[in-house]
Formats: sequence, C-alpha cells, structure tokens
Amino acid sequence: MEPAIVHLGADISKAHVDLHAPSGTIAGLPKRLPNTPAGLAPLWKSIGKNNAHIALVCEATGGYERVLVAGCHQHDIAVSVVNPRQVRDYARARGQLAKTDAIDARILSQYGAALGPMPAAPLEPVLQKLGAASTRRRQLVAMRAAERNRLQQADPAVAASHRAVLRFLDRQIAALDAALKRLVKDCSRLQAKVDALTEVKGVGTTTAIALLASLPELGSLSKTQAAALAGLAPFNRDSGAFRGQRHIHGGRADVRNALFMAALVASRFNPVIAAFYSRLRANGKPHKVALTASMRKLLLHLNSLLKYPPAQPS
Repeated sequence: MEPAIVHLGADISKAHVDLHAPSGTIAGLPKRLPNTPAGLAPLWKSIGKNNAHIALVCEATGGYERVLVAGCHQHDIAVSVVNPRQVRDYARARGQLAKTDAIDARILSQYGAALGPMPAAPLEPVLQKLGAASTRRRQLVAMRAAERNRLQQADPAVAASHRAVLRFLDRQIAALDAALKRLVKDCSRLQAKVDALTEVKGVGTTTAIALLASLPELGSLSKTQAAALAGLAPFNRDSGAFRGQRHIHGGRADVRNALFMAALVASRFNPVIAAFYSRLRANGKPHKVALTASMRKLLLHLNSLLKYPPAQPS
C-alpha cells in the first residue's frame, strides 16, 4: 500500500519560510528557515528520500516564493502555489481568525490535505527569462507614463530633468524589447508560437510575447481554464428569483492588460471579433462589457490556435 501524501505547509516572507507538517510525518522538520537557496538546504535534507510522498503548499507572494518553488522542482517535490485569498477564506471557514506565520503554515498544510491543489509545473529557463524581462518592461512602461504625467505639470526649472529621465526610460524599454525578441528568436518553439499568434489581426509581436510571458500555459488549456486564468470568466450573482449582473473577477491582470489593446484593435479590424463586438453593442451591451467579451473570445481563439495548429501543406 502506497504511503499517504503528506502536505507540507510553507508560509513565505521576504526573509523567512515557516514550515508545518502533520505531527510525526517528517522527522526533524525545521520550523523556520532563511528564504535563500542555502538557507533552505535543511528542508531538503529533512525530506530526504521521501520526496515522492511530500506535497508542499505555499501562497503566491509576488516573487518571494520563487526560491522555494525552484528548490522543490530541483528536488522533484510537488509544489502548489495557491491564491492567498482562497487560503484566508478557508481559514475563516474553519474558525481560524488569528494570523501568525506559524498559524499560516499550519493552515496551508490543512488546506492542501483538504483540497489537494494542483502542483505547479516547472517553467523552462527560457520562459523564466521571458517572464522576468516582460515584467520589467511593464514596470518601465508604467514609470514612463507616470513621468510623462509629471512633466505636464512640472516647473520649467526641472522640466529638463523629467525629459532626461524619459529619454533614459525610452532606451531601457527599447533594450528590453530587443532582448525579448532575441529570446524568442533563439527558441524555435517560441518563435513558432509568436508567428502563429501574430497572424491574428490585432495581435502584434509585443502583445504575443507579453501573452506567452504572462500565460505560458497558453495552448494547453481548456476554454474554461484559459478564461479563468485570465480573469475573463464572468461569475453569476443569482439568488432565488433575483438575477444579478455577471462580473469578471481575479485572474492574471497582466494577461488582461496585454489583451485589452489587442481586443480594441481587433474590434475594428478583425472581421470575426469586429462582428462579435458589433452584435453585442447592437444588443444593448455597454462598450466595456462588449470589449471584455471580445477579449475573452480573442483569448480562446489564440489558445485554440496554439492547441490545434493548422496542418502544414505537404
């Protein structure tokens, strides 16, 4: 009989990782470790050869989880990165209102045992680099927009400083654009995906790269999964005879940001999306609702395009 899977909870902060496993399941498990590759070494030692029977559960923390997740993949340990809001809701449902690092680690262990979240697949190095460069580009674009707004209100005495910063940001963004294109060009599989996506009217090279960086699963998802991951799946708000408005919620904002301009262009120049958008508007849907639906339709088309590529002529 196969041993039961032990769900190890890991609460992550910038400096530390707090750990919890059911009593008696992992001998010598440290309670807290530094959040560094060297600092986590005692964790891998305590797990030892039992890695096939361990499933680690942690929260998405905006990047602080990367060292732990990379270590799990390196040591062939299943790791699930879960939504913090869902874990907090689970804690409240259990009546656990107090919140400390140790309590959070215990709740994560219990959450994993109760719900069995899906393990995260390891990202290829090229996708990790693509994601990092794409994230940095978005940050710089936001900084440039903020600096342009400040320039409009700037005193003439400091306007030259604002312009110098804008020129610097322009160069940095251009350098990242070139780096992203090199990453794609050096990977034939990524280049094929970008080529396929940019065949769709409304999707340019920058948008295609941003989508692949923010949603590397694109092309391997069902329609429901793609819409949910992007936060474009409308949720019902019904009770009894009441029928509330449907709203999207959650998901990856970076994917929606990449799709927004693509859908806006496609709603004018892509025959399929334009007809779909026009039909919704003719039926009385507001612009924002029709555009959001167009974003979802465009995403599902792009996912299908990569999942079922057209046959090449012989």
